[in-house]
Amino acid sequence: MTLGERTIVMGIVNVTPDSFTDGGMYLTTDDAVRHGARLVDEGADVLDVGGESTRPGAEPVDVDEELRRVIPVIEGLTEIQQTTPISIDTRKPEVARAALAAGARIVNDVTAGRDGAMLEAVADTGAGIVLMHMLGEPQTMQDDPRYEDVVAEVHEFLRERIEAAVFAGIAEERVCVDPGIGFGKNVEHNLALLRSVSALRLLGAAVMVGASRKRFIGVLTGAEDPADRLEGSLAAAVLAASLGADVVRVHDVAPTVRALRVADAIVREPSGG
Repeated sequence: MTLGERTIVMGIVNVTPDSFTDGGMYLTTDDAVRHGARLVDEGADVLDVGGESTRPGAEPVDVDEELRRVIPVIEGLTEIQQTTPISIDTRKPEVARAALAAGARIVNDVTAGRDGAMLEAVADTGAGIVLMHMLGEPQTMQDDPRYEDVVAEVHEFLRERIEAAVFAGIAEERVCVDPGIGFGKNVEHNLALLRSVSALRLLGAAVMVGASRKRFIGVLTGAEDPADRLEGSLAAAVLAASLGADVVRVHDVAPTVRALRVADAIVREPSGG
């Protein structure tokens, strides 16, 4: 993908019964593939397929069940959307390898490749990887997250993970970092990290922000139902883009694409100067 010309939109395809906003909506392969195809029609540049919820308090899913959920969806999407890159949202190297063999081209890892086997899987296949910061594990990450300096600590963690990925043989241009909004952070932590997106770019990798429908938006707007957090999600996506985010990961693709067309026209230099 060409970065810099406009903000890339990653559409979310959750094949899970327990994701925080759309769990259970696309459990069958056909439903998930149709949903992914619809997101592409709405303007998604990438599709992120996940078979294990990592929402706060989520229970882990075993390898076989995760494979059963995601592989047929990736195969189906690859068959009908041959020009749209597919990302696999997983923290398991076994799932990543199978997904890449099935047609995925990117691994979106909430554990940032801390399992060396994940980095090996990506390096062996020439895929791209998203390295995300998460404090602790999904079951406990929101219990009482604490930092001395959340921005400095998250940035240093991501710098180290970029180094680990490159050392494992992944080309730096195939590495993307994600500050992990909502993954072991309270409202103030999330806001501080969103304000620091421009500094993340100094790490040398592409930057992705995933704030769509997150709990902090509900706290700020009073929208308890994640499905009612569109306006706040659009604000986060547009402001992240204005600060230099290369990719935004979202549930609501069509309105995000429209909002970013305006934001990109304002903040990005036209080609040719």
